[in-house]
Amino acid sequence: PAAVSWYDEFQRLYDTIPCIEVQALKEHNDQVLHLSFSHSGCLFASCSKDCTVKIWSNELDISLQHSSNMRPYNWSYTQFSQFNSDDSLLLVSGVFVGPHNSSSGEIAVISMENFTLLSRVRNKPYDVFGCWLNETNLISGNLHRIGRITSCSVLWLNNAFQGIESENVNVVKRLFKIQNLNASTIRTVMVADCSRYDSPDLLLDYEEQLAASSTCPVFDLGSDSEEEEAKPKQTPEPAVQELPDDGGVTAEDGLQQFFDDIMEGRVRPAMTETELETKVAELFIRNRTKPPEVNLLSTDNNSKTKYLIFTTGCLTYSPHQIGIKRILPHQMTTAGPVLGEERRSDEFFDSLDHVIDIHGHIIGMGLSPDHRYLYVNSRAWPRDCVISDPMQPPPIAEEIDLHVFDLKTMKEVKRALRAHRAYTPNEECFFIFLDVSRDFVASGAEDRHGYIWDRHYNICLAKLQHDNVVNSVAFSPVEQELLLTASDDATIKVWRSPRTVRIQQVRKPRPRKLLFSWLMNQKS
Repeated sequence: PAAVSWYDEFQRLYDTIPCIEVQALKEHNDQVLHLSFSHSGCLFASCSKDCTVKIWSNELDISLQHSSNMRPYNWSYTQFSQFNSDDSLLLVSGVFVGPHNSSSGEIAVISMENFTLLSRVRNKPYDVFGCWLNETNLISGNLHRIGRITSCSVLWLNNAFQGIESENVNVVKRLFKIQNLNASTIRTVMVADCSRYDSPDLLLDYEEQLAASSTCPVFDLGSDSEEEEAKPKQTPEPAVQELPDDGGVTAEDGLQQFFDDIMEGRVRPAMTETELETKVAELFIRNRTKPPEVNLLSTDNNSKTKYLIFTTGCLTYSPHQIGIKRILPHQMTTAGPVLGEERRSDEFFDSLDHVIDIHGHIIGMGLSPDHRYLYVNSRAWPRDCVISDPMQPPPIAEEIDLHVFDLKTMKEVKRALRAHRAYTPNEECFFIFLDVSRDFVASGAEDRHGYIWDRHYNICLAKLQHDNVVNSVAFSPVEQELLLTASDDATIKVWRSPRTVRIQQVRKPRPRKLLFSWLMNQKS
């Protein structure tokens, strides 16, 4: 919408993409897993398999400012970090080694004033990661097993200053309690601020494109061939759906009828233990779950409402759905009862307010700077696949699909793009972090490259070379012409646009070489 001419657009797409490597940071001695900028853009943090979190000063030449080793706290490695809204605190998530070598997760809060450790919070499973809800409160997870493939995820609100607050003031409060079926769990939590929806930085409008292409093609932009590839999409369009109604059947009546059907032979006798457990859990949850919010899309009180977004599932343990739960203003503080609001017996679990089905393994999520759009990396399942065993998910594609969802309308607004690839099988699949700026979206990949796309034209603009898997990317929040990439090659690379490089060279002119000076003197 801001384009003035095609020449200006060509210049923008050529000259402002951060595709020139200007610095390589090699202070980590193992795989670098995650990068995060402070909101001011002055600092960024990196997490690594070497079990340190490093704080860097973002100047013309980036330098290391501080390094915290988490091994004294029995951590195996650090995996994720996030600055709070005023950049005074840093949340660091890692894998914690407990008794008998059992691995769980833990979140640490570090003060940016003097780099002291303020508090530690248990986080299970570790790939919940954790996130800030506001300046002083963060969200963590816990998991309780109910059966072999049935569990309950509890999301907790924690005060960052647990060791400082008075013992008479609550420092934790239960936010939500959600039942998981078929070995699924809640992972990868993040918070979207609804107050920004009515004035987005960039309004994506793809209705014409979607109407012109009913088959929703996937464009492979990562091919080395000069020929443009356009293939029909092989997987169904991700479905955005509201949760089904209870149907008016009580859990007790349903269970009794179900067991009567088994005894009298009205159901197939070849039901496995797994199928039986899932069926009982589904019947039990019907009359023990608090109903979802009446209208998630309502614009009332958006200025105070936030969405909790996370990956989940209902068919298998691999994350294949995105769950969305509204957080109301009175839930954004640890004040009140530790277990939250008083619940009736028929509200034992919380329901999800919205579910987006991806039909594939979700391996990355990221919000646009205005929190209006959710970008999702996924590896598709085969079309029409049937999951009969939740412990054996379908095979996943090597190509990574990049989807975009409008969180105001809860609809997919952009054709899926393919450029980056991943090769690990389903049971070993790991998270690849992506990031979004005003005009660009970037992601890592397992093909030893980072990728940059344009948000306006749906095209892949650059491939950024590493020597191993690229795990994370991060745009500077104040300068989208600066991008960082982190890789298994233990290196963080700094990329700037051609325009920025030229400006910096003018500011720091290089000395003329002796040979060049001699030739010029000969001419004169």
